[in-house]
Amino acid sequence: MSRSKRNRTTFELGHDAFLDIIANLVGVLIILVVVLGTQSSKVIEEIKTQSERELVQVDDPDAPASDPQLEKLASFAMRAASAQSDSDRLEATVKRFDSEIELRERQRAAMLDLLTEAKAAWEAEKSKFDQNATLLAERNREYDAIIKQLAELQGERERIEGQEAPVVAVQHLPTPMAKKAFGDEVYFRLKGNLLSVVPQIALFKAVRDDCVPDLRTSRTGLIKSAVGPIRGYVCRFVMNKEQEMIRINGQAGIRATIEPVRLSIEALEEPIGQPIEEMMLEGSDLHIELAGRDPATTTVVVYVYPDSFADFRKLKEYFYSRGFATDGKPMQMNHGISFAEGMPDTIAQ
Repeated sequence: MSRSKRNRTTFELGHDAFLDIIANLVGVLIILVVVLGTQSSKVIEEIKTQSERELVQVDDPDAPASDPQLEKLASFAMRAASAQSDSDRLEATVKRFDSEIELRERQRAAMLDLLTEAKAAWEAEKSKFDQNATLLAERNREYDAIIKQLAELQGERERIEGQEAPVVAVQHLPTPMAKKAFGDEVYFRLKGNLLSVVPQIALFKAVRDDCVPDLRTSRTGLIKSAVGPIRGYVCRFVMNKEQEMIRINGQAGIRATIEPVRLSIEALEEPIGQPIEEMMLEGSDLHIELAGRDPATTTVVVYVYPDSFADFRKLKEYFYSRGFATDGKPMQMNHGISFAEGMPDTIAQ
């Protein structure tokens, strides 16, 4: 960049020096023209004065001029013509130099325009270069920071690898291994970190009682209905009624059967239940539900929703501390407690 600037400066200085020399020459020529003009005027004045003297000295104005007079007149005429010729030549030279100066001025203006465009292009390229340099410097800083972070992580990794692995004691909480819990069962729902008692057995008995009158009718096919609410829950169900001809002791009869197709236990209103900490206190619904039950023959069934998986661990530890086995059943959000396969024995009976 400094070399380019130095070259431009040399070019401008050389061009300006040339113009200065031309201007000086023109000035000298103008001075010469003025001097020659002055001298020519003096010569002409001298010739006129001398001619007038000679004319005065002539006694007879009609007498012809003498040879000396003619020679002097011819000499003066030649000197005047020579001076006029020199003056015309110098004037032509001045005009030629004026034209040359004008041409050089136009060339200089064109060169200055090119120089201005070159400067603008250089500034644009310099701006791009500066931006690239800034971006490169930023990338270098990021690279250095990443290298430093990697070195720190490597050191931390080596430090951790050099330590002895800590021994973590995992508390074993028994879970029924069978697909269905055996013995007495008590049901809860854990959703939104709220625990509530699910009256599942009472709802299923209500479903059974609701279906008994349908056995006496001749209607067959799907039966849709709902029972409840009981303790804030309802049970919606779909049953399938079929009839078939049978013979008992030689007599014909009709046997009607009702089989469950789908059941769903849902809360009448959301949210329902209490926080786990409150349910663990004396006198809560949880304590009332577990009161009088034998932990050896009772399984606690908890329907757990995804937003409460973390609290289920705490609840399971609580049941374990009281001697109850816990069977956790994961549920889908925005779905009720559904039974489509493996209907409960209460309904089957």
